Amino acid sequence: MKVVIMGCGRVGAQLAILLDKENHKVTTLDINVDSFRRLPPEFKGKALLGNGLDENILKKAGIEEADAFIAVTQGDNRNIMAAQIAKHIFNVPKVICRIYDPLRRDLYSMLGLDALSPTTIFAQMLKEKLES
Repeated sequence: MKVVIMGCGRVGAQLAILLDKENHKVTTLDINVDSFRRLPPEFKGKALLGNGLDENILKKAGIEEADAFIAVTQGDNRNIMAAQIAKHIFNVPKVICRIYDPLRRDLYSMLGLDALSPTTIFAQMLKEKLES
């Protein structure tokens, strides 16, 4: 599977490492070159410096052949915009974005974006732990 991951923070880098170990073709994309230090020397994928809202950068990242696009930057707006570009302009089959604000996650899910909110997920996990 060919995967483009926008955001090489802790989550993006960890996901890239997991997918790379399973021999998927992974490209990580970030606006901060220091983010790529999270990738180990044995990482076989690509690390590309650039803005995932820029269609030319996305093309350079291989978005046109991608099976999946995942947006996990710190910014909800950037993740939403990039996910919409990947889904509606480049027709990437599987698009997932992280949205911190649970209310916005619900809205974008209703609009057809596969959005996950770590805020909601973690709150539910804490509640379950509290009740056990």
